[in-house]
Amino acid sequence: MTANVRNIGIEVAAPEGECSDPNCPFHGTLSVRGQIIDGVVDAVKMNKTVIVKRDYLQFVNKYERYQKRSARYAAHAAPCLNLKVGDSVKIMECRPLSKTVAFVVIEKKE
Repeated sequence: MTANVRNIGIEVAAPEGECSDPNCPFHGTLSVRGQIIDGVVDAVKMNKTVIVKRDYLQFVNKYERYQKRSARYAAHAAPCLNLKVGDSVKIMECRPLSKTVAFVVIEKKE
């Protein structure tokens, strides 16, 4: 772990690399708050942004059964995380960074 890592207020593993991104919660000034969501990286086609997919079960009262659903979130990915498609990640809510991005990746699970 590097010495120049900021404490973001929750227990997550800090990234190994370093970056100079101002929107990195560990090396920049971006603060995090609110929801914490686990998911899998679905796409990395944008610059410093990834699409995170979350699968969950929704109970349907009428049929008394569960139905599979999924949600896709656009999240800011700092360069120090080195994310690729298929990585399991943890994202957390932050201030709006763009029209669609209001989450930031805080942990890459091994």
